[in-house]
Amino acid sequence: MTAHFLNELLSFLDGLPEPRIVMDADYRIIGANAAYIRDFGGKDDLAGRTCYEVSHHFDVPCDQAGESCPLKLSLESGVPQRVLHLHHTPRGEEHVSVETTPIRDESGEIVCFVETMRVVRQASGRAAAQGLVGRSPAFMGMLEKILRVANSNAAVVLLGETGTGKELVARAIHEASAREEGPFVAVDCAGMTETLFESELFGYEKGAFTGATHRKQGLVEAAAGGTLFLDEIGELPMALQVKLLRLLETGTYRRVGGLDWLPADFRLVTATHRDLRAMVQAETFRRDLYFRINTFPIHTPALHERAGDIPLLAQSLLERVDRKQGRRFTPAALEWLSGRRYSGNIRELRNLIERASLLADGERIDVVHLQEMADDIPLATVQRESGFGVAEVVPLEDLEKRYIAWAKEKHGRDLPELAKRLGVSQRTLYRKLQGLAGN
Repeated sequence: MTAHFLNELLSFLDGLPEPRIVMDADYRIIGANAAYIRDFGGKDDLAGRTCYEVSHHFDVPCDQAGESCPLKLSLESGVPQRVLHLHHTPRGEEHVSVETTPIRDESGEIVCFVETMRVVRQASGRAAAQGLVGRSPAFMGMLEKILRVANSNAAVVLLGETGTGKELVARAIHEASAREEGPFVAVDCAGMTETLFESELFGYEKGAFTGATHRKQGLVEAAAGGTLFLDEIGELPMALQVKLLRLLETGTYRRVGGLDWLPADFRLVTATHRDLRAMVQAETFRRDLYFRINTFPIHTPALHERAGDIPLLAQSLLERVDRKQGRRFTPAALEWLSGRRYSGNIRELRNLIERASLLADGERIDVVHLQEMADDIPLATVQRESGFGVAEVVPLEDLEKRYIAWAKEKHGRDLPELAKRLGVSQRTLYRKLQGLAGN
């Protein structure tokens, strides 16, 4: 690669808004554009250094340190490659979408690579994924999906256990989208009656019913230009599913008591801890609505799927809930937290940390403060209990409920297969699981 070619390339890249660097096949940085210098710094000492040392403080390339390396992937495939990485920046570690593109000469040979960095931000400059903490493969996989879908208008459904932070993920999608300057409107679908659903979502006209003394704006109207987040959509009764489907299919709605059909303008994100596919098979969730909202599903991992993130999460949560600034956990406390099973996931972890922070008077939060307020059992104990059992005689109805809960926890990812193994229909199994959730 000639000096003239490099100068022309860097001059072209300087006019582009995203941070970019030019590298050779040995991971050496050849140059950087003005946007990279502005956002990541280091103008004087970049040339000749390796990308993995600058971005990650690694001594070896990313693929040798357990990360996906876009340069290696691009070198092997000959086409652009994109991955999500944690990069060191002047603001601390941030999640960065990295795209590496091979540059060829006139003969078609690859002469260098251009790496483009995109830290997803709001107009305020705050990272859109702030509050989402982690670096485990399960977490990074979720975050990569968020960043890929955010700037489209595709409907997203968030699937995961209770307490896994689905509303925070929905906000991250909104804040990383082209609609981030618009409103984010959250609606809890659990316990919605037909009358409440229509008046809350669609609004009503003055005089529509007794007590309607003025026109009320609905949440669909309030979400115009932004994102409508329907939480616990699996709890919607069938009659309300029909009304939601009509809104999504026609893109219009009518206020209660109104005559005019009004246009809707929102990006839809939904969430549920239910198995929607099993509900469709059991005919308790409409198939057409399922496919309407399920354009892009994202799994929000439970804490046991990302146990390595617990120390990071714990410190982040402590900073948010602690009445004293700057306190930290002892190593023993972090080890104790990491060895537990959290049925309530992040929500349960947060509650435990907030309780401990209120008990601790010193500058460090230790195991004793956590143990005093704990209401769960250690992960190791759960793992040893591989079989089902009861310690005393219990009513048969209670025994069945305990057994079904254990069977779903142990083998319940495929509910149709579980129903087959239990010798009941899918509808019967789902009805029994709903009974468990109601207790």
